[in-house]
Amino acid sequence: MREIELLIPASCLEVLKTAVIFGADAVYVGGEAFGLRAKAKNFSIQDMAEGIRFAHSHNVKVYVTANILAHNYDLEGVRNYFMELKSINPDALIISDPGVFTIAKDILPDMELHISTQANNTNYMTYKFWHSLGAKRVVSARELSLKEIKEIREKIPEDLEIETFVHGAMCISYSGRCLLSNFFTGRDANHGACTHPCRWKYSVVEEKRPGEYYPVFENDRGTYIFNSKDLCMIEHIPDLVKAGIDSFKIEGRMKTALYVATVARTYRKAIDDYLEEPEKYKKNMNWYLEEISKCTYRQFTTGFFYGKPSDDAQIYDNNTYIKEYTYLGIVSDVRDDMSFALEQRNKFSVGEALEIMKPDGRNVKAVVVKILNEDGETMDCAPHPQQKLRVLLSEKPDNYDILRRKEDD
Repeated sequence: MREIELLIPASCLEVLKTAVIFGADAVYVGGEAFGLRAKAKNFSIQDMAEGIRFAHSHNVKVYVTANILAHNYDLEGVRNYFMELKSINPDALIISDPGVFTIAKDILPDMELHISTQANNTNYMTYKFWHSLGAKRVVSARELSLKEIKEIREKIPEDLEIETFVHGAMCISYSGRCLLSNFFTGRDANHGACTHPCRWKYSVVEEKRPGEYYPVFENDRGTYIFNSKDLCMIEHIPDLVKAGIDSFKIEGRMKTALYVATVARTYRKAIDDYLEEPEKYKKNMNWYLEEISKCTYRQFTTGFFYGKPSDDAQIYDNNTYIKEYTYLGIVSDVRDDMSFALEQRNKFSVGEALEIMKPDGRNVKAVVVKILNEDGETMDCAPHPQQKLRVLLSEKPDNYDILRRKEDD
């Protein structure tokens, strides 16, 4: 059995640290340019360097995305960016463009290079091609079935790794190569500026009757004709392992620390339980399913893993997330008096019940006893996002624990 890596996304330094503490084997991040999540907070070189130091101190790897489809005007900037990365020692670059790959080989000859899913990696000859050029890993196209991935594993070199998305949002376009955003808004998805038009509601307008909208029906349930459910393979870890996948990748470089912690912790336990004892994995399935539903999601599908998805893989009547919990913040600077620092993310109040989410899988119920602002003044509630507070709960948390509140049904 090949060693399994759990690969978690991070939008910023805070989320990277959360991913590391909550169970990632590796984290992938984007810099301020040349990645496909331009709207994410992303990392300055300074934050990336700190994140890499933190991850490495916990024996976790960091991969940097540089997976745009580059134009001529990008290439000099790519070269300069790779020169900067040389000094901070990431573990790998994730690349889709052959020109960018060539520059990386020139500037960073000893760096591991991983081929992004954007490169349309759908067959074993493509994998062999990239391996012949020096790639260490290829990310499979999301359109592949487990049967196809298993065949690829059997036909490629033993030392070439397969990385596969196992959880998160699904793109409507083939391997993420979408032109809708550029067409509608001028913001290029292949340069990291996607406006997600696949989640929009569409109507038809007849050219001689402007302003009169006619619904578009794929069936009688609604008009969100491109809106896929989210991928979730938590119930199918054995099949992923048997297919020969080396890295289980989670989508979500624009997600909150709560999302990242929830998904990382759940998949970490599921993978570890299965590798320890398959019966333990089966026994704990209800816990995995309960926990994974506590982060925001759009209902779940198994994507292409078991064949072409049916119309049931789409959501036709809305584009909203299911949200059961609200993210309140990350615990830091815990003191002997049980108080701790918190940069608040959503409103909460004294007397309110909440949950302390711990990396080891425990969820501890607690009540808010006291809230102090930066001046040490007592507050009844913390209504403004990103307020810096000191908080006292009825239970003592630990550094890096996450606070969340269950929403009313």
